[in-house]
Amino acid sequence: MKTYRLLLVLLLFSIEGLAQEKAQYSLEEIIARAKALSPQALRIQTQKENMYWRYRFFRSNYNPQLRLTGILPSFRQEFTDIVQPSGDIEFLEIRQNLVDLGLGLLQVIAPTGGMLSVNTSANRFDNFLATGNDIRTRYSGVPMNVSLIQPIFAYNPYKWDKRIEPLVFEESKREYVAAMEQLSGVATSIFFEMLEAQVNLDIAQTNLQYNQEIYRIEKARYEMGSTFEDKLLQIELAMLTSKQEAAQARVNLETSSLRLKSNLGLNESAEITLLSPEEYPVFPVDVDKAISLAFENRAEALGFERRKLEADAQVAEAKGERMQMNLAASYGLNNAALTWADIYRNPDNQALVNLALSVPVLDWGRNKARMSLAQANKKLVEYEVAQEVINFEQEIFTKVKNFEMLEERLSVSKLSSEVAQKRYDLAVKRYQTGNVSLTDLNIAQQEKDSSKRSYVGALRDYWLAYFELRQLTLYDFESGQLLYVPEVEDTKP
Repeated sequence: MKTYRLLLVLLLFSIEGLAQEKAQYSLEEIIARAKALSPQALRIQTQKENMYWRYRFFRSNYNPQLRLTGILPSFRQEFTDIVQPSGDIEFLEIRQNLVDLGLGLLQVIAPTGGMLSVNTSANRFDNFLATGNDIRTRYSGVPMNVSLIQPIFAYNPYKWDKRIEPLVFEESKREYVAAMEQLSGVATSIFFEMLEAQVNLDIAQTNLQYNQEIYRIEKARYEMGSTFEDKLLQIELAMLTSKQEAAQARVNLETSSLRLKSNLGLNESAEITLLSPEEYPVFPVDVDKAISLAFENRAEALGFERRKLEADAQVAEAKGERMQMNLAASYGLNNAALTWADIYRNPDNQALVNLALSVPVLDWGRNKARMSLAQANKKLVEYEVAQEVINFEQEIFTKVKNFEMLEERLSVSKLSSEVAQKRYDLAVKRYQTGNVSLTDLNIAQQEKDSSKRSYVGALRDYWLAYFELRQLTLYDFESGQLLYVPEVEDTKP
């Protein structure tokens, strides 16, 4: 992939260097430019980058995290109510400060959804109103503490994310390749829009030249008295119509050229010419192989599995909300002293075990409704996926058959265009010698124009179908190579 990108950039630089000299672009060059410089390509690349960082963020959840926490400082100066041993309340002034620092190493336990941590902390308390023998500064701390927080019978998001997120990331990489192939189709469509306008202008200018020549011949015949004035006027009208068609074709070409330049970042003042892609790939496509490749390579195929997993996760989450129970346990050492160093001398044991639970006794069917909703949604997803699998296969089957039909149509259209052009050239020569009527000549011209336009349209449809087939299978049938090969990497967090 990196080699391909490098070659693509070098190709674009060579295109830029020669653009002002030859001002000609082939279909391959337009597609290469669209993939590198078009706004759509930049958007696709940014989406790919976003999905990459989403996956990196997901993987970081399973790595140990070292956290520094603290309060620096917490100063208070106020009158506050203090309850006396007799029960009375005295309003006394306080002026104190608290500094608290802690360092903890946390690790998620993915199979159970718990959190294990090792912590140490220390704090300092200052009483600025202390006088005489009163202690002004005190220290306390936890030299070491190991704690565990473990939900019981609860939904474990870490377990399900570990199964779902790698599929989401793999989907995004395949969607990127498919999107670039789709972009090839978009660039092809814009290319042929201008090419058709270019062909129409060429047809209009050629017809104008022929009509001018026929008008000259017919005028000479009229002056010799061998033809009638109404026939001469008919030919003159045809010549004027050709001028209008040529002018309109020129406007259409400028409009389509401007669209191509604006979409691909070309210099709007440059005059460019497109080269018709007369050479096109011809290869057999096996329907069963195409369907198999689509299921192996397409992001949608992975999406079927992911959506089922997400539905299972929703059912598991609904089960986990029926009863909430959390176990919290910790063991460590703590101490209080008048100096910071004394905190770590002969500390006392510190232990905590806490089991908190929340069980609904009467919820008026809330849990049952939540569970039933999740299960119904799971069934709906299964039905939708089953139908989409059928549609998926039918789409591939239809596109392959359409591609085969377009290949045959293109071959026939090319031959028809050549025959129609040859017939028209002969009709012009015979008209010049007076052996063909003007009506027959006009029919030959219309057939020539129609056949040429049909051939260009067949070229457009074939190339669009070609890139669509690549997009649908992520496979190049011409070279027999996959367009996307999964990277060999450890995707397990």
